Amino acid sequence: MATNQPIFSDAIINQITTAQTPTTLQNFFKTGVSKEVREALLVSFLSTGQDPLSILDVRTHTLGVLYILSARVSASFGITPPPSWQLVQDFCTNFDREQARLAPERITKLAKGIHRLASHVGNPSLAIPPLQDLISHYPPHPSYLTTIHPIFLLACTSTHNFTSTLPVLSTPITNIDTAALSPDLTYSDNLTYHYLGGIALAALKKWKEAEEYFEICVTSPGTVPAALQMEALKKLRLVQLISCGKISTLPKYTHPQLLRLFKATPYHAFISAYPHNTQQLNDICEKEKITFAQEKNIGLIQQSLVRASRWSLKKLTATYVTLHLSDIAKAVKIDDENEVRALLLSMIESSDIHASISSTGSVTFLDPPPQFTKSDVDAVLQSMQSQTDLLIELDAEVGRGKDFLSKIVKSGGGDPSATWAAVQGEEELLLSGVGMGMGMLAWDE
Repeated sequence: MATNQPIFSDAIINQITTAQTPTTLQNFFKTGVSKEVREALLVSFLSTGQDPLSILDVRTHTLGVLYILSARVSASFGITPPPSWQLVQDFCTNFDREQARLAPERITKLAKGIHRLASHVGNPSLAIPPLQDLISHYPPHPSYLTTIHPIFLLACTSTHNFTSTLPVLSTPITNIDTAALSPDLTYSDNLTYHYLGGIALAALKKWKEAEEYFEICVTSPGTVPAALQMEALKKLRLVQLISCGKISTLPKYTHPQLLRLFKATPYHAFISAYPHNTQQLNDICEKEKITFAQEKNIGLIQQSLVRASRWSLKKLTATYVTLHLSDIAKAVKIDDENEVRALLLSMIESSDIHASISSTGSVTFLDPPPQFTKSDVDAVLQSMQSQTDLLIELDAEVGRGKDFLSKIVKSGGGDPSATWAAVQGEEELLLSGVGMGMGMLAWDE
């Protein structure tokens, strides 16, 4: 095709509207025309000057519209006019998922282009609704991680629309399909999604949930630790200080090099001094304030400092039964007894401690009352049953795998009866283990 001749999308539209099946159309896009010519045709208008997107139905021609729309939002906006937001939103709300899954790489291209277009028009928040619609419609279940997820989280966190992330973050990621759903999904996508999820949840002060997301990022297995995992570890440790006043042990499969590198950071020194050594904490903050600010952790540092007295006070409950307000004030390094009283009342109200304060200023620390009800126990058991069903389903899926069956046959010496006995024995062991887990849970509760 000569570069000095007008390029029209008539041929593309003809293919989209006359293809017998979406698979036939996908084969045309893949092999019927070179990539350079294809992209040029996709961003062009009809020879009549009409926009091809104005004559295609989103649901009927999802695959064709996906190719055109993803090309248009990714093209140079100085040469090709971008599509309207109404067209973008209409597609993301009404597309046919089965057609869209034939071209997963175009879904990725569309998601990136939507984020790019929103920034281009000066309103990055515009990308959030269509990206959220893509996430809710494209995967077969909210538990699947796709390439859209980290792009959506980036759009939300970069614009401080943290609440918009909650419908997506409320479902943990338990499934990844790189065979058909997201073949271009990368290890970095997983890290980015959980890292940004932790940031959004921490910004909303959902500390426990933020801790879980940061930990998934930190402990994701890899040959060498990624830089993003180190940033996640820094935020994880600060969130743990804010949430419960101390850090917790990471799983054994955490990369050891990551933990060694962390010990060389000022965060390790900050944790070592927390919460009692107020002077050392202040010295570290003053010395490293530029580092903390550059790494976007100054807010978490300040919040952990504010709560240091709270956790110093809580540690007293493990040693003393009764203390006077003046003694508590000395221990937590607060000069004003009224401030100590206010702190105590705040911690009692939030159930961080259980105590009573007498009229003379004597504080008696109490054992915490039972924190569960019958409905709580029922909810835990219901959750356990759901996890049991999922475990059985996963076990059955593994049991159908070629590698697993080959190993079973080898272990049975090729004898079909021995093979069946081995499989049945493993299933019974699995089910009995799950049952014991549920029984222990009910007993503990």
